[in-house]
Amino acid sequence: MSNDPLFQPYQLKHLTLKNRLMITSHEPAYPEDGMPKDRYRAYHVERARAGVALTMTAGSASVARDSPPVFNNILAWKDEVVGWMKKLTDECHDHGCAVMIQLTHLGRRTRWDKADWLPVVSPGHEREPSHKAFPKKTEDWDIARIVRDYADAAERMQAAGLDGIELQAYGHLMDQFWSPLTNDLDGPYGGSLDNRLRFTFDILSEIRKRCGPDFIVGVRYTGDEDLPGGLTKEDGLEISRRLKDCGMVDFLNVIKGHIDTDAGLTDVIPVQGMRSAPHLDFAGEVRRETGVPVFHAAKIQDVATARHAIASGKLDMVGMTRAHMADPHIVAKILRGEEDRIRPCVGANYCLDRIYQGGMALCLHNPATGRELEQPQEVPQADTRRRVVVIGAGPAGLEAARVAAARGHEVIVHEAANDPGGQVRLTAQTPRRAEMIQLIQWRFSECERMGVTFRFNSFADAETVQADRPDVVIVATGGLPHTEVLAEGNALAVSAWDILSGDATPGENVLIYDDAGDYAALQAAEKIAATGARVEIMTRDRNISPEVMAMSLTPSLRELQKRDVTFTVTWKLDAVRRDGNRLIAQIGSDYGGVTRERQVDQVVVNHGTRPLDDLYFDLRDGSSNLGEVDYEALVAGDPQTVVRNPEGTYQLFRIGDAVASRNTHAAIYDALRLVKVV
Repeated sequence: MSNDPLFQPYQLKHLTLKNRLMITSHEPAYPEDGMPKDRYRAYHVERARAGVALTMTAGSASVARDSPPVFNNILAWKDEVVGWMKKLTDECHDHGCAVMIQLTHLGRRTRWDKADWLPVVSPGHEREPSHKAFPKKTEDWDIARIVRDYADAAERMQAAGLDGIELQAYGHLMDQFWSPLTNDLDGPYGGSLDNRLRFTFDILSEIRKRCGPDFIVGVRYTGDEDLPGGLTKEDGLEISRRLKDCGMVDFLNVIKGHIDTDAGLTDVIPVQGMRSAPHLDFAGEVRRETGVPVFHAAKIQDVATARHAIASGKLDMVGMTRAHMADPHIVAKILRGEEDRIRPCVGANYCLDRIYQGGMALCLHNPATGRELEQPQEVPQADTRRRVVVIGAGPAGLEAARVAAARGHEVIVHEAANDPGGQVRLTAQTPRRAEMIQLIQWRFSECERMGVTFRFNSFADAETVQADRPDVVIVATGGLPHTEVLAEGNALAVSAWDILSGDATPGENVLIYDDAGDYAALQAAEKIAATGARVEIMTRDRNISPEVMAMSLTPSLRELQKRDVTFTVTWKLDAVRRDGNRLIAQIGSDYGGVTRERQVDQVVVNHGTRPLDDLYFDLRDGSSNLGEVDYEALVAGDPQTVVRNPEGTYQLFRIGDAVASRNTHAAIYDALRLVKVV
C-alpha cells in the first residue's frame, strides 16, 4: 500500500492522519435524549476499527437552545455531552482514528414549534422553503449570545478530547449571514461582504480565545450557492481566501450549492442516477486558490474516484460517508487486497431520506449499519454445519444464501428465472435506477465465492425442495402485483410491473392510480411519458409518492416535469368501464360526496404485491416449526427453537415480500437477522 495515494499519511497541524480516507460530518439520528450514547458510539467505532483515518461526528450538532434540531441531532449546548463524546473519542482513538464534530446554529433551518418553542432566528425575515418557519431578525444581543454558545460548545468538545471541530456554514445561521439572499441587516453585520463575514470571525476569535491556537478548527461551507442573487463562485473563492488569511482556520471542507429546498439539497448530496463526484473539480479549484487543506465529499462512492481525488491533488482528505454506511470495512478490505469485495453504495439514499422524515439512518444495502449493537457487521460461524435450501434469488433470498454460507452452511438456491435479481432486476431497467442492480451483483458474487449452489430455471415445488434433504428451508419467492382494487373493471387495468417489463405497451392518454406510493408508479410514468403520452398520476394520499421520500424523489420529478405529466392528490380510482376504444375511469374520494369521470385509453394500477406463497404453505406440514417464528428470539438475536411438529425434518421460514409487500431493506433485514442464528 506504500504507493497507494489513499494510504499516504497526512499532517494536519499537529495531528497525523494515518491515511486520506475520512467520514465527513453527518447525523445518522442515533442520539438518545440528544446524547451520542451506545448505538452512536458503536457505529463510529466500527468504522474506526476498520481503519478510517478520521471520523466526523454529528452533522449539525446544536450549539444553542434556540437551534432545536428538526431531526435527532446531538445537543452540544448541554454539559452532559462531554462524557458521552469522551467515551466515543477514546474508543476511536484506541484504533488510531481521529475524531472531530460539526457544530452549528441552524438559524432559520428549523421550526419554532420544536423543543422549547423559541423564535427561529436569522439575519433576515425570509423563511426557508424546506422548514417554513418565518424567522425573527437577529438583534445584537442574539449575536453576542450565539457567539458565546459556539465557544462554549467548542470548549466542551475540547474537554471531551476530540481532535478538532468543524463549523457548518451552508444553509445554516453562519452562512445565512454570508448570503445576500438571507441577510438584510444594516450596520456592522449586514451590507458589505466584510460585514456579512463579521459574525463568523467573531465566532472564530472567541473559540480561539477559549480553546487556544493548537485546537484544530475547520469550516464546512458553500463556495457557490448556485442561486440567482446568492453567493457566486467568485464570492466563494474570496470567502475561502479570507478564511485562510484570518489565521484561525486549519482546514476547509467545501461544498457547492444550497440546501433550502429538496431539489437543492439533492444537488449538494447527489443520489442514485445522478453524476458521481459532481463538485470534486470545484473543490480542487478552492485548494489550488488557497493552498489550505481541503476536505470534500459528495457522491464519492467508489475507491477509484477517491484515489483519483487524492492523486490528482484536488483534495487532501476525501470523504466517503455514505459508502462507509454501506460497507464500514472499506479500508480493511483495501489493505487485505479485497477491494473487489467492498459492498458498493448504490446511492439509494435510504439513509438520508429516512432522517429527514424523522427516522434513524439505515442503509438499504446493509441492515447492520446503525444496528451494530444487535447485528454485528461480521457474520459469526455456526457450531454445526447444516444444509440450507433457499427458494428465490431476489435480494432477500440472496442475502439469506450469503449469510448462511458465511456461517459455514451448505447452501442451495432455486430460482425460477434465468438470472438472480427478482424485483430489483425490474427496478434497475430504468436507467436512472440502474445502480440498484449492484445490490444483486455483490450478493451473487459473494455467494459464488463461498460455494453456494445455484439452480436457475428451477421452478421448485415441494417435492423438489424435499429432494434436497434440507435442514432449513427459506422461502423468498417474493410477490406478484396486486391490481384487483376496483369495484368494477379490474380486468381492464394493467400493473406498473406490466409497463416496466414490456408486457403492456404504453398508451397515449394514461391514468396511473398509485395506491402504494413507491417507485413503481414513478418508473412506469417515466417510461410512458417518454413516448410522448399524456400521463396523470392519481393518489388518494395528501402527498405524492410518500414511500419514495424527498431526496430520492427529486430526479424523478425533474424527469416527469419535462413531460406531459400531472399529479392529482386526494382522489381515488373506483371503477373502470369500456366505451368503444376508450376507457372511462370513475373517480371518487375518501372525503365523500363527489364523483368524476376521466376518459383515457389505459389505466395502470400500482397497489403493491401479494405474497407468492403457495410453496411455503405446501411445505408447512413437513416442517418442525410449521412455519412459526419466535419473534422474541428474532428480535433478541437468538436461535429459532420452535417445535410444533416433532416429525418434521426441516425448519421452514419465509422472508421478504413472500411474507408481505414491504421494501428492499425490510427483505434484506429479514434474511440477515434470521439466518445469522441458523
